[in-house]
Amino acid sequence: MNEFIGSDYLFEVQIVIFALTNPMALTNIYSLYRTMEEENVLLSFKGIVTSDLLTTVLSIMENKMHTMQESPKKQKKVFNVLVECLQNLYHHVDHDLAASNESRELLERRSAIILIVKENEHFLIRTGNYIDNGKVRDLNERLNKINSLEKDELKNYYQTSLNSSTVSSKGTAGLGMIDIARKSGNKLDFEFLKVNEEASFFCLNVKID
Repeated sequence: MNEFIGSDYLFEVQIVIFALTNPMALTNIYSLYRTMEEENVLLSFKGIVTSDLLTTVLSIMENKMHTMQESPKKQKKVFNVLVECLQNLYHHVDHDLAASNESRELLERRSAIILIVKENEHFLIRTGNYIDNGKVRDLNERLNKINSLEKDELKNYYQTSLNSSTVSSKGTAGLGMIDIARKSGNKLDFEFLKVNEEASFFCLNVKID
């Protein structure tokens, strides 16, 4: 388990996933609203990430930050990290995961969750998506490597990875997480929650000061 992840994040992911994928009494809608209000969730989404969604989320957050009168520097930083997080979801949500039910279960496996939170003077961008268990070890090692590096080392690691990576239909392999760490200026909080023998749920929490 990763040492950085907070239980509050896992709670938020669990409550939003439960609320949006399970029938609930009308009174529970207010409970969900109050929870999100108390946690200061600015935006939440659960579903399949598309190019249209990326554009919509970025537009909403740009308007929200302007309304909140955040400094242009903070707006740019949040926007840049959000772009990387959304593109990472868009390119790397695992479309190869097997599912016994080709309708609902497969669509669920291709879904992701996005939460954007304002906490005191910083923003939190939280994402979650399914990942094949066979890919967990490699990603875990890569993220630990990223978290072990200082600013200048991270810059060099990015350049080295850029020179040695291959470009595919899913983008330039391995650079997204490095870019997220560089642009946020903070360590990446992450956790892998095993769902079954085929898949895990990858939770990422990015803090932006």
